[in-house]
Amino acid sequence: MKVKILTRNPDEYLRETKRDIYKVPRNYDPALHPFEAAREYTRALNSVKLERVFAKPFVGCLEGHKDGVSCLCKHPSQLSMLLSGSFDGEVSLWNVTHRTRIRGFLAHDGIIRGIVFNENGDHFITVGDDKTIKTWKTEKISFNGEEEPINTIISKTIITGISHHRSQPMFATCGDVCHLWEETRNEPINTFKWGVDSLYDIKYNPVETNLFAACASDRSIILYDTREAGPLRKVIMRLKTNKLSWNPMEAVTFTCANEDYNLYTYDIRKLGTPVNVHMDHVEAVIDVDYSPTGKEFVSGSYDKSIRIFEVQKGRSREVYHTKRMQRLTCIGWSLDNKYIISGSDEMNIRIWKARAPREKASLYYSDALKQKFAAHPEVKRIARHRQVPKHIYNAKAELRIIREKNKRKEANRRIHSKKGAVPFISERERNVVREEV
Repeated sequence: MKVKILTRNPDEYLRETKRDIYKVPRNYDPALHPFEAAREYTRALNSVKLERVFAKPFVGCLEGHKDGVSCLCKHPSQLSMLLSGSFDGEVSLWNVTHRTRIRGFLAHDGIIRGIVFNENGDHFITVGDDKTIKTWKTEKISFNGEEEPINTIISKTIITGISHHRSQPMFATCGDVCHLWEETRNEPINTFKWGVDSLYDIKYNPVETNLFAACASDRSIILYDTREAGPLRKVIMRLKTNKLSWNPMEAVTFTCANEDYNLYTYDIRKLGTPVNVHMDHVEAVIDVDYSPTGKEFVSGSYDKSIRIFEVQKGRSREVYHTKRMQRLTCIGWSLDNKYIISGSDEMNIRIWKARAPREKASLYYSDALKQKFAAHPEVKRIARHRQVPKHIYNAKAELRIIREKNKRKEANRRIHSKKGAVPFISERERNVVREEV
């Protein structure tokens, strides 16, 4: 007969003195730990709850404007420098690190429609409702007296937007027509037209620097190439596009902010259908800007909220709002990928964290647990939940009812109609009217 007994060697667990360090025996075989999954699930649940509890993204506020902020511009090489323009024609230069205003002066009569740094950042260009394009030195020239521009161009048409080339002394403006300018000349070197009344926004492609795109009043998005004599292509949507932003890591991708509460990501190789539709806002989306990594973008809306989207996903991963913040007018993502800068019509510029993490070691472990239990209903519910103001919550419920009603109506029409008479149209194709070349 064989008898098995448990034996322990005292040399393995007894210490000669209290200061001796000994190894604690531990078996890592998951079969011998039946409660391991339960323990890790509890940790994952606590991690996702603590992430919501300790998420405090608001950093600070830049105060000094006497009217609503109309536009923002980041310095191409200095993270601490920021330019802003307001509805009363005032330009402010900020030190974001110290949250102080370096300079502030009246640049235009009326609203400042656009403001950009040149490729080196040693001067910047502003455009306004007074039909002028003014160039200013970044460093203050005179210590006494009023600020004076180093160059002023009087345009024949109203200018509503401006964008600078990434590496050359060239910039493009939009308004009644699209003009291409050189900094050393006071006359445009090229003019592009395509039968529209006015253009609202224009953006140079940061990768393929000969391309730029503009948003037009006929609800279209037009692509231009500086090497061609005229515009290339355009896509017409159901509602107007307010702003667009190119992906800094992909030359063929851009995202546009639309009046129908959604954002649309397009591939210029196939403009007929958007690559993705990003929903969550409950009012018109005013501005959009990409992160330096090209994996995410931030948007600001008239619903008084900021949302962060991942490029491949249709729903936002984060929403920022405060009680005092009113309708968003401009938005930007810092070049170090850490902060988001927003301007609103109650005269404040706010700085937010792009992510609000806790301790790094704890964060990595928590992220691994959250990914492991991401499909669990309770973890998924807490991770997806965001506190939003009452007017956004009620508007989302109303929009959801409208969408369900439209889908139900279309399904009933399809059921009671002849086969093929009512074709199925996806959400991506629904808002595109046509594409022109």
